[in-house]
Amino acid sequence: MGSRLQVGIALAGWCVATANSSAVSLPFEQDLADRPAAFAAPVPEGNYQVTVRITSARAGTARIWAEQRRLMADVRLRRNGTVERTFIVSVRAPALDELPENAPGGTAVRLNPREVGSASWDDRLSIAVTSDIDARLAWLRIEAVDLPTLYLAGDSTVSDQPEAPNGSWGQFLPRYFRPDMAVANHAESGESLKSFVTSHRFDKLLAKLRHDDWVMIQFGHNDQKRQWPQTHADANNTYKAWLRTYIAEVRARGATPILVTSPERRNFDTDGRIRPTLAEHAQAMRSVAKEEKAALIDLNAISIVFYESLGPAVAPRAFAAGGDDRTHHNAYGGQQLARAVIEGLRRANRAQTGGLEQHIAADAGTFDAADPPLPDRQER
Repeated sequence: MGSRLQVGIALAGWCVATANSSAVSLPFEQDLADRPAAFAAPVPEGNYQVTVRITSARAGTARIWAEQRRLMADVRLRRNGTVERTFIVSVRAPALDELPENAPGGTAVRLNPREVGSASWDDRLSIAVTSDIDARLAWLRIEAVDLPTLYLAGDSTVSDQPEAPNGSWGQFLPRYFRPDMAVANHAESGESLKSFVTSHRFDKLLAKLRHDDWVMIQFGHNDQKRQWPQTHADANNTYKAWLRTYIAEVRARGATPILVTSPERRNFDTDGRIRPTLAEHAQAMRSVAKEEKAALIDLNAISIVFYESLGPAVAPRAFAAGGDDRTHHNAYGGQQLARAVIEGLRRANRAQTGGLEQHIAADAGTFDAADPPLPDRQER
């Protein structure tokens, strides 16, 4: 991006610096022990490379979040040490490109009331840094960059959840990629393949999509609801047809579609096995992926192994509302499913992934759904 931009950083409610340039470096000091260091920079739509410097007197950990609680980095802090971490943040606004005269279509994404004014759709780049010790955020740099982008299209099990401890796999996914690409999470609660189009979310995604980008597509939870007549998609006909349409539109722009089957709901039978509720739609997606020669991450199958490995007594600790919610996850569950997606990407057909696996972070680690870490760590 060659354009110059006006950047102002708002820290703790007041402006500490402004500059006219394509990159901004800001020295300041804020302790992380009492509360997160949070700031926001008004910027145009696009991808931004952000570098932060954290100092610490003791060993500990820190986490860096962007926009609406997207996890960008887990940071190990050293005693009397300084750590710098660089990551890529995707910023967007609801407006669509102006339409030609008499052309049908919308002028903006049709946001839900809960999205209006949220960090996912405002004109700012928002960052928050948290730590379990008395570390200090000492310096940051923001620079507009032109990098490939992975777009996420999906429902509430993918979307950026605004309130802790809730969490989806989509909002934890950026942490597992190198800072040579962006992750743009366009997923939203309640969406289906149909409504993602009628709300102009797919229009927004396609308007930004470029050659050599990627799109992960995960729908099913809401598509299967027969009580929602306008968005219901039968697994064996309209659901498949809509998936093929998404694949065709993404490929028409030179980008790579990657299908992701929906994570299963947590419904155990008396033998401690998961009783499937999404099997038809998961199988339909597998069939379309095979027919269209599209990459597939079978998160449905992986999630079943994950839940059964935890067992009926422990698995609720991966879900929202203290386990009362059987569909949506908390931070622990969302992060483990993000790791499962990365593991699924590693196992996907390399000829069909568009090289996305080459961007996985060196410290992403591995994930074994049959032997997952226990949920003994709370989100900070």
